[in-house]
Amino acid sequence: MQRRDILRAFGAAAAAQLLAPAARAGGGRGPGRHAGRLKHSVSRWCYGKIPIDDLCEAAKGIGYRSVELLDEADWPVPARHGMVCAMANGFGTIPVGFNRPDQHDRLVAAAERMIPRAAAAGVPNIVCFSGNRGGMSDGEGIANCITGFKRITPVAERHGVTLCLELLNSKVDHADYQADHTAWGAQVVQGVGSPRLKVLYDIYHMQIMEGDVIATIRANIAHIAHFHTGGVPGRHEIDDTQELNYRRVMQTIADLGFTGFVAQEFVPAREPALASLRQAFEICDV
Repeated sequence: MQRRDILRAFGAAAAAQLLAPAARAGGGRGPGRHAGRLKHSVSRWCYGKIPIDDLCEAAKGIGYRSVELLDEADWPVPARHGMVCAMANGFGTIPVGFNRPDQHDRLVAAAERMIPRAAAAGVPNIVCFSGNRGGMSDGEGIANCITGFKRITPVAERHGVTLCLELLNSKVDHADYQADHTAWGAQVVQGVGSPRLKVLYDIYHMQIMEGDVIATIRANIAHIAHFHTGGVPGRHEIDDTQELNYRRVMQTIADLGFTGFVAQEFVPAREPALASLRQAFEICDV
């Protein structure tokens, strides 16, 4: 090759790299080609300005298989687009949950009503919460949660629905929340001893509280039913504006043989928001 031909070829290759950041983020597979090792979902509340049907259609076009954290009235919507609602909004609230025995009767009644309906609607998971500490010790909170969840896991087992105790940070977003470390949630899951109670491991929240995300996921994968994402700091895009290597985290999850959903739960800081949703899929499609 002549020198000018070499330079021309190099220039074309460099231009192709600059013009195809999406292909690089997605492993170079190109449009419409997905790795398929993980099932991808998106949290509805992060895209509240977009009508839900429009969100479902756009997300499906990207490669997502679920739009989640929906109330019961919206459970059928993803199905209209050939998708599922991978995680339902549950019973109880973040501050008031299963660590309070005086709330158990109310929560159990709500669970007994919701679980069969979720099963009938094809919703596989329901999010649940520990509640805030309010001065309660970790040991007492764990014991109370075990007692409460044991009352409803038989119903969940009969209907094939998994209850997901969400881990949240108490440092930035949810002051005083008790299930704020992986070990705390794992002790509840082990104490209940049901295949229908697992942890919802929120990567954003646990990076804030304890870091060491990959090692923690490896050690606790048997207790995890679902993952959420979010950039640290700020809970925005999961690209190189934040501190975690999300692609490497997703490779670990896939290598462990995880069969649940990984859901994007970051709040887009850029417009158009759907471009960030597409970018997140490309990063996580391993």
